Amino acid sequence: MGQAHANTQKKIVTILGARPQFVKAAVLSRLIRTGRWSEVFQEKMVHTGQHYDDNMSAVFFREMEIPSPDYQLEAGGTTHGKMTGRMLIGIEDILLRENPDLVIVYGDTNTTLAGALAASKLHIPVAHIEAGLRSYNKQMPEEQNRIIADNLATWLFCPTDKAVENLKVENITKGVHQVGDIMLDATIFYRKKIQNYQSKFVSNQTSFVLATLHREENTENEIRLGQIMEALNALPVDIILPLHPRTRKKIEALNFLPAKHIQLTEPLGYFEMLALEQKASCIITDSGGVQKEAYFMQKPCITLRNETEWTETVDTGWNILVGASKDKIMNAFNNILIPVYHPDLYGNGTTAEQILTVLAEKL
Repeated sequence: MGQAHANTQKKIVTILGARPQFVKAAVLSRLIRTGRWSEVFQEKMVHTGQHYDDNMSAVFFREMEIPSPDYQLEAGGTTHGKMTGRMLIGIEDILLRENPDLVIVYGDTNTTLAGALAASKLHIPVAHIEAGLRSYNKQMPEEQNRIIADNLATWLFCPTDKAVENLKVENITKGVHQVGDIMLDATIFYRKKIQNYQSKFVSNQTSFVLATLHREENTENEIRLGQIMEALNALPVDIILPLHPRTRKKIEALNFLPAKHIQLTEPLGYFEMLALEQKASCIITDSGGVQKEAYFMQKPCITLRNETEWTETVDTGWNILVGASKDKIMNAFNNILIPVYHPDLYGNGTTAEQILTVLAEKL
């Protein structure tokens, strides 16, 4: 497995399946296919189907001009075990067929776990992008996935110094590189593309809060979900709340009636989300990616979790952890202070270039 090919190009198989991964892969895949890197690497892309409907998948490929996947699995829409098992079977078949020099996985989803595990068992080197993050809450499926992926990876590309430290504590030091955050690359690149983008939800004058809610710890717990929704109902501001279909069903099961100032929408495309993040006065979320984008956009963030992997956003005062307490959510909102200081925590927007430079040298 993983021998050099007849030509000098190294073959990469990129495995993705969830919307945060589409955002990250858009940057790297564009570089691989353009300029000098197209002579060094060739890429095959596998979409596991973890997020599969148009609003959560296809729209990202269209807007961000990501190449169509070479392989499309349909492994989503079921339990963690079944989903991961289906992915393992499908990915292994593809890797045996393609015989790549490297497999790239992103983040902390079931797709990440299945990709790293399938490649590792076939002795194909694994690059884990966004390595070293820890919430220290092993109840989270994401925490389980990222720990295993980090232990299987050959090269671990960390977004922050803290992520490098986390790995060091676990005695993982070989192949570790601090390269900054690839989501910053995406935000910088696509922000230019949306300068003239008109949001269908708000005018420039409207003051509103953007909220997102999808994590199992919140959506699968009726008390937490009820507290969060009560807080949103009580906030004295217009709220735009895009919802995964699964989250919407859970809210409906509570017989919860959203107040008139809450605008529920379907999941939004990347451009729409960026535009709303850019215009919002504040962001309320339980998403790791949205916490970071709030920081990139210099927006105060209220995070609906008890812990976060992005501790530096809390340390600098841009992010407040409130769990799912109605009182804490309201208190945080009513006492928002925008910090004066906004340090460059996540690099300088050249993460993808740094990753490919390391891989070209090492492969």
